[in-house]
Amino acid sequence: MQDIKIDVEFVTLGQLLKITDVISSGGMAKWFLQENDVYVNGEVDNRRGRKLRDGDIINIPNCGRFRIVGSVNN
Repeated sequence: MQDIKIDVEFVTLGQLLKITDVISSGGMAKWFLQENDVYVNGEVDNRRGRKLRDGDIINIPNCGRFRIVGSVNN
């Protein structure tokens, strides 16, 4: 599992896909999420605007597992 460190309250699922190089541009997020299952805390979620906060676990099959680690606890 790879830790993704953020210094803001949250990042969106679309931003995470870009940060982790799963997609090459933000515009690909909608397509990627329609074509692939992405699990947030064990449940399928296809909303590119889904807010990911400290402690959330994201599993992208064939790409990796990621944990959000934040310094802001809001």
